[in-house]
Amino acid sequence: RLGAAKDVIRGFIDGRPHDRIGLVVFAAKAFTQCPLTLDHPVLKGFLDEIEVGLIDDGTAIGMGLATAVARLRHSDSPSKTIILLTDGVNNVPTLEPETAAELARSLDVRVYTVAVGREGLVPFPVDDPIFGRRTRPREMKIDLDLLRRIADQTGGRMFQATDPEALQDIFRTIDELETARYRTRISTWHRDMMAVAAVPALLLIVLEGLLAATWLRRIP
Repeated sequence: RLGAAKDVIRGFIDGRPHDRIGLVVFAAKAFTQCPLTLDHPVLKGFLDEIEVGLIDDGTAIGMGLATAVARLRHSDSPSKTIILLTDGVNNVPTLEPETAAELARSLDVRVYTVAVGREGLVPFPVDDPIFGRRTRPREMKIDLDLLRRIADQTGGRMFQATDPEALQDIFRTIDELETARYRTRISTWHRDMMAVAAVPALLLIVLEGLLAATWLRRIP
C-alpha cells in the first residue's frame, strides 16, 4: 500500500509544478516530514524516506490533520487543500478528528479524505526478532463514516481506493477539482538608445568639419 501510494503521490507532485506542497506523516504521532515548498525534488526525496515503522504503530487521524492545518495557517494562497490518506481508524485519543476538521473549516482549508485499501484480513509487514521483517495477515478496519464527515465538514470529498489504479484515478480527480488559473503580468520596458549613438556621431561630424577648416584639411 505504501509503495503504491508513494508512486501516485510522486506523479501528483509532478503535475503541480507551481504549487507549494508539504508532507505530514502520522501513525501514533504526527510530524511534518517536509514543510510547504516549491522545491519538489527535495519533497520527493522526503517522500521516498517514509517507511512502515518510522513512527510508533497507531492511527492518529486528528493529530495528522491538525498538523497539516497548522502548516497552512499562515498561507495567503486563495486555495488551501489537504489530502488525507489513511488505511485505518482513529485509535489515538490525543485530538478528535472532528475538532481538527473544524479547525480546517475555520481557516478555509478544504480536506479530501482517501481511504486506502479494504477492510478485512490484509498482508501487513511486521518485524520479527529472529527472521527480520515478514508479512503477516492482519485485520484492518477503515472508518469510512469519519472520513466522509471530515470531507463534508470542510467542503471536500471522500474517496476509497482498493487498488493502485483506483488511487491514481482519485488523485487525478482531485487534481482536476483543484485546478486554479495562474495570472502572470509581463511588463516590457522600452529605453530609447538612439541618443547614446547619435551624440558621439554628431560630435565626430563637428570635429571633422573643424579639422577640415585647418591645416589638417583633407588633401584630394
